[in-house]
Amino acid sequence: QVQLVESGGGLVQAGGSLRLSCAASRIRFGIYDMGWYRQAPGKQRELVATMTSGGRTNYADSAKGRFTISRDNAKNTVSLQMNSLKPEDTAVYYCAAASPPFYKYNQWGQGTQVTVSS
Repeated sequence: QVQLVESGGGLVQAGGSLRLSCAASRIRFGIYDMGWYRQAPGKQRELVATMTSGGRTNYADSAKGRFTISRDNAKNTVSLQMNSLKPEDTAVYYCAAASPPFYKYNQWGQGTQVTVSS
Protein backbone atom coordinates (compact mmCIF):
# COMPACT_ATOMS: atom_id res chain seq x y z
CA GLN A 1 0.00 0.00 0.00
CA VAL A 2 1.46 3.30 -1.14
CA GLN A 3 1.78 5.87 1.63
CA LEU A 4 1.86 9.60 0.89
CA VAL A 5 2.27 12.12 3.70
CA GLU A 6 1.96 15.84 3.04
CA SER A 7 3.38 18.64 5.13
CA GLY A 8 3.93 22.38 4.91
CA GLY A 9 0.41 23.75 4.81
CA GLY A 10 -0.70 26.65 6.93
CA LEU A 11 -2.05 30.17 7.05
CA VAL A 12 -0.40 32.84 4.94
CA GLN A 13 -1.29 36.33 3.82
CA ALA A 14 -2.04 37.09 0.19
CA GLY A 15 1.18 37.56 -1.73
CA GLY A 16 3.07 35.21 0.55
CA SER A 17 4.67 31.85 -0.13
CA LEU A 18 4.40 28.30 1.13
CA ARG A 19 6.24 25.12 0.28
CA LEU A 20 4.39 21.84 0.44
CA SER A 21 6.22 18.55 0.67
CA CYS A 22 5.08 14.98 0.22
CA ALA A 23 7.01 11.98 1.47
CA ALA A 24 6.25 8.74 -0.30
CA SER A 25 6.86 5.27 1.04
CA ARG A 26 6.10 1.69 -0.02
CA ILE A 27 6.55 2.82 -3.59
CA ARG A 28 9.01 2.52 -6.45
CA PHE A 29 9.07 6.28 -6.51
CA GLY A 30 11.22 6.72 -9.57
CA ILE A 31 8.71 5.10 -11.92
CA TYR A 32 5.67 6.96 -10.63
CA ASP A 33 4.23 10.18 -11.94
CA MET A 34 3.56 12.52 -9.01
CA GLY A 35 1.20 15.40 -8.63
CA TRP A 36 -0.55 17.93 -6.48
CA TYR A 37 -4.30 18.43 -6.48
CA ARG A 38 -6.48 20.69 -4.38
CA GLN A 39 -10.06 20.87 -3.22
CA ALA A 40 -11.73 24.01 -2.00
CA PRO A 41 -14.96 23.91 0.04
CA GLY A 42 -17.93 23.16 -2.17
CA LYS A 43 -15.76 22.50 -5.21
CA GLN A 44 -14.42 19.45 -6.99
CA ARG A 45 -10.85 18.33 -6.60
CA GLU A 46 -8.70 19.89 -9.29
CA LEU A 47 -5.23 19.42 -10.69
CA VAL A 48 -2.60 21.91 -9.60
CA ALA A 49 0.63 20.47 -10.99
CA THR A 50 2.10 17.15 -12.03
CA MET A 51 5.52 15.81 -12.86
CA THR A 52 6.14 12.60 -14.78
CA SER A 53 8.77 10.07 -13.83
CA GLY A 54 10.83 11.57 -16.62
CA GLY A 55 10.56 15.10 -15.24
CA ARG A 56 7.98 16.58 -17.57
CA THR A 57 5.71 19.05 -15.80
CA ASN A 58 2.13 20.17 -16.27
CA TYR A 59 0.41 23.04 -14.48
CA ALA A 60 -3.10 24.29 -14.15
CA ASP A 61 -3.51 27.71 -15.71
CA SER A 62 -4.11 29.12 -12.24
CA ALA A 63 -0.73 27.82 -11.10
CA LYS A 64 1.43 28.77 -14.05
CA GLY A 65 4.09 31.32 -13.21
CA ARG A 66 3.42 31.10 -9.47
CA PHE A 67 3.81 27.45 -8.47
CA THR A 68 6.70 25.08 -9.12
CA ILE A 69 6.61 21.33 -8.70
CA SER A 70 9.79 19.39 -8.08
CA ARG A 71 10.78 15.91 -7.06
CA ASP A 72 13.76 14.25 -5.41
CA ASN A 73 13.89 10.61 -6.44
CA ALA A 74 16.69 9.89 -3.98
CA LYS A 75 14.53 11.02 -1.07
CA ASN A 76 11.15 9.86 -2.43
CA THR A 77 9.72 13.34 -2.09
CA VAL A 78 7.74 15.71 -4.26
CA SER A 79 7.34 19.39 -3.42
CA LEU A 80 5.20 22.30 -4.48
CA GLN A 81 6.62 25.80 -4.10
CA MET A 82 3.77 28.28 -4.10
CA ASN A 83 4.50 31.98 -4.50
CA SER A 84 2.27 35.03 -4.86
CA LEU A 85 -0.53 33.20 -3.12
CA LYS A 86 -4.08 34.44 -3.52
CA PRO A 87 -7.17 33.91 -1.36
CA GLU A 88 -8.58 31.71 -4.12
CA ASP A 89 -5.69 29.30 -3.56
CA THR A 90 -7.26 28.37 -0.23
CA ALA A 91 -7.94 24.65 -0.29
CA VAL A 92 -6.88 21.29 0.98
CA TYR A 93 -3.87 20.22 -1.08
CA TYR A 94 -3.35 16.55 -1.84
CA CYS A 95 -0.29 14.70 -2.98
CA ALA A 96 -1.07 12.07 -5.60
CA ALA A 97 0.75 9.24 -7.31
CA ALA A 98 0.19 7.46 -10.60
CA SER A 99 1.77 4.14 -11.45
CA PRO A 100 2.55 2.51 -14.74
CA PRO A 101 1.24 1.33 -17.09
CA PHE A 102 -1.88 3.49 -17.01
CA TYR A 103 -0.59 6.41 -14.94
CA LYS A 104 -3.93 7.12 -13.38
CA TYR A 105 -3.77 9.24 -10.23
CA ASN A 106 -5.36 6.87 -7.75
CA GLN A 107 -3.06 7.05 -4.71
CA TRP A 108 -3.69 9.98 -2.39
CA GLY A 109 -2.30 11.52 0.74
CA GLN A 110 -4.47 12.74 3.58
CA GLY A 111 -4.18 16.37 2.50
CA THR A 112 -2.82 19.53 4.03
CA GLN A 113 -4.78 22.74 4.53
CA VAL A 114 -3.61 25.94 2.87
CA THR A 115 -5.40 29.12 3.87
CA VAL A 116 -4.59 32.44 2.23
CA SER A 117 -5.97 35.51 3.95
CA SER A 118 -6.70 38.74 2.11
